[in-house]
Amino acid sequence: MALEKGSERIIFDERSDPAAGRVKWRPVKSLWMTAMTLIGVIGAPLTFGFDALAVFLLLTAVTLCAGHSVGMHRRLIHNSFDCPLLLEYVLVYLGVLVGMAGPFGMMRQHDLRDWAQRQSSCHDYLCHRRGFWLDYFWQCHCDIELDNPPQFVPEARLGNDKLYRFMERYWMVQQAPLALVLFMLGGWAFVIWGVALRVAVSVTGHWLIGHFAHHGEHGGNERMSWRVLGACVQGQDVPIAGLISMGESWHNNHHAYPGSARIGLLPGQPDPGWWLIKVLEKAGLACNLRTPQIMPRREALIRLGGEGTGWRICRFRKRLWARVFGTA
Repeated sequence: MALEKGSERIIFDERSDPAAGRVKWRPVKSLWMTAMTLIGVIGAPLTFGFDALAVFLLLTAVTLCAGHSVGMHRRLIHNSFDCPLLLEYVLVYLGVLVGMAGPFGMMRQHDLRDWAQRQSSCHDYLCHRRGFWLDYFWQCHCDIELDNPPQFVPEARLGNDKLYRFMERYWMVQQAPLALVLFMLGGWAFVIWGVALRVAVSVTGHWLIGHFAHHGEHGGNERMSWRVLGACVQGQDVPIAGLISMGESWHNNHHAYPGSARIGLLPGQPDPGWWLIKVLEKAGLACNLRTPQIMPRREALIRLGGEGTGWRICRFRKRLWARVFGTA
């Protein structure tokens, strides 16, 4: 048995295979995503109001930035900074409200994919290698079952935490208290915009970042500042989404330095998640921030040069249009 550096919850041996397996439809996951999408898409135009739109924008920004990017990803998954346990609970709970999975589900999905992409080969599901619409169906309505998967073993601090176990078991139900508050404040319009549409947009947006950050035929080296030798998948930046993804779309940087609290490393790469962590640090609520400057040097990491992808939005927008509609 061995521990993979950077994914210490993934325990594998010579039989572990990230390539052989099958994609299986998950009824509960599919029903959840379908319900949120249909309610949001159909209900939002019928209940539109600027107050409902404001609720959607505010809750989406808070849950994606403080919850998913800072709490779930940079703190819980990568331990890229330290903070008081109560603050960690709040941030992770906001991450659960994004609507993708519970804390252990998020860690399992992330760490398995991270481990698989750094092997010599991996299943198409784990690297978004299939076409646009099939990849959407796979990622948002299905799961991967590997023939010989590695073990996922969270550290005792997390695995034995009763609150995290509660969040994991009832992660979908966590929308109910928020929905009740929103209903009392603004009726069904606030619930539709603040829960259903927000979840549908957030989950779909997360998949879109993953798809375009890993689908290598689109963008090539122009969206890469680093290359990880020996990895079957290279992360690429998605410049158009730098701000709205809270910095998560600078994915080439993240492949290069997965444990860094800062993801937007180069000029022209805004990183709201990092900005929030710095605010917490100044308030005395975050410390021991890990950045590439203080992290161990990675022997397999090659710098490709350049000053970063910055805001190459126009060219990426054309590729996005061609990818979705099959036209130039």
